[in-house]
Amino acid sequence: MHKRFRIQIIVRLVAIVAVLGGAYGLATEAAMYELALVAVLTAVYLAWRLIRYVEKTARDLTRFLESVRYADFSQGFTSDGRGPPFDRLRDAFRDVTSAFRRIRAEKEEQVRYLENVVQHIGIPLISFRDDGTVELMNRAARRLLRTGPIRNVEALSDLSPELVEHLRTLEPARQAMVRVTEDDRTMQLSVSVSRFRLRDEAHAIATIQDLRNELEEKEMEAWQQLTRVLTHEIMNSVAPISSLASTAHRLLAEVPAGDGADPPHDTGEVTADAREAVETIERRSRGLISFVDSYRSFTKIPNPKFEVLEAREMFENVRRLLRVQIEEHDLRCTVEVNPDPLEFTADPELIEQVLINLTLNAMQAVEGREEARIEMRARIDRRSRPVLQIADNGPGIPPDVQERIFVPFFTTKEDGSGIGLSLSRQIMRLHGGTLTVRSEPDVETVFTLRF
Repeated sequence: MHKRFRIQIIVRLVAIVAVLGGAYGLATEAAMYELALVAVLTAVYLAWRLIRYVEKTARDLTRFLESVRYADFSQGFTSDGRGPPFDRLRDAFRDVTSAFRRIRAEKEEQVRYLENVVQHIGIPLISFRDDGTVELMNRAARRLLRTGPIRNVEALSDLSPELVEHLRTLEPARQAMVRVTEDDRTMQLSVSVSRFRLRDEAHAIATIQDLRNELEEKEMEAWQQLTRVLTHEIMNSVAPISSLASTAHRLLAEVPAGDGADPPHDTGEVTADAREAVETIERRSRGLISFVDSYRSFTKIPNPKFEVLEAREMFENVRRLLRVQIEEHDLRCTVEVNPDPLEFTADPELIEQVLINLTLNAMQAVEGREEARIEMRARIDRRSRPVLQIADNGPGIPPDVQERIFVPFFTTKEDGSGIGLSLSRQIMRLHGGTLTVRSEPDVETVFTLRF
């Protein structure tokens, strides 16, 4: 089995011995020292080649192990005609190398598959090391935080230092809420961090979700439920009172007034007092019923009938409807649309009502101010979503009030009902959008409709 290899060894040894013998003869018998030296050098070269030939298997094995260590499976192995055992060793090397290539390819496919899964998950994820180096940040996280690929979580400090602090220090199984305010949006972020060790190195995976929409939706549902209960109970109580007051008023109207002959027992005066009291009850009952009906509308918004609309046309319609009020208050009302035309899908009547509510609020805010102005804007945001805005240069809304202006029945106006903004936000919810406010005192207040 080792015949070919042995023959190679014997031939090389015989050649070395023959060369050395010739060198000895040349040196001792012919005194040809130069040729003897050449023969010795030839023998050394042949011995070196023999050693290289014998050690080739060890070198191949070393090269194979190094290729495994460094995951370099591009190496090839040959037997150089040393016989069947070396051919089988060559084949074994190639089989093992192919197996490693296949395993590595499968792992790479699994990694790519998992990366694609993570990228397509709707939950924002960030994976980072203990020093903050970001290893993975999926598309949902980049969209939510409006950032491109980052190398370290510290890059998020411009958005929210509090968010970075929670990412670095938040304990597992704990949850933190972070409020983030940007130019045209406010987010209520829920942050959870899972920490683990991989190859003796600390790693973390953070999930970040914007719960503002869900919180506002639950809050709106709670207010609607409360309003339904209140209106139901109030209407059940007031309707009989109003009906009885109306009946009593009708009966008292049929009673003839007294002639005043006996003032202490003047039925006419008593009847007049009773009539006045009943009229007051009836009037206040009707007012209360009307009041409750206005709140009932808060829970009975029709489902949107979607159409393709143009922003400029919507703004111009609102401006025409309110032209008299705008001229009476000597306001400068401008329309800015970029790009123009800008189209979006919505219910024209509902969105027009929202824009009218916001414009009327803006008109009241700038009343009595010099160079009062209202701006109607439309644009496309970073996520290619249509955005409509109503802006004014009024006194602004204090930060503590901004948190409550969308709460049903909350109002800062003496004659306000407190349902206009909450109703507008609910309409935007039905459109799958949001209504937010940003206000800088004495500079600008902007209400943003994002579809």
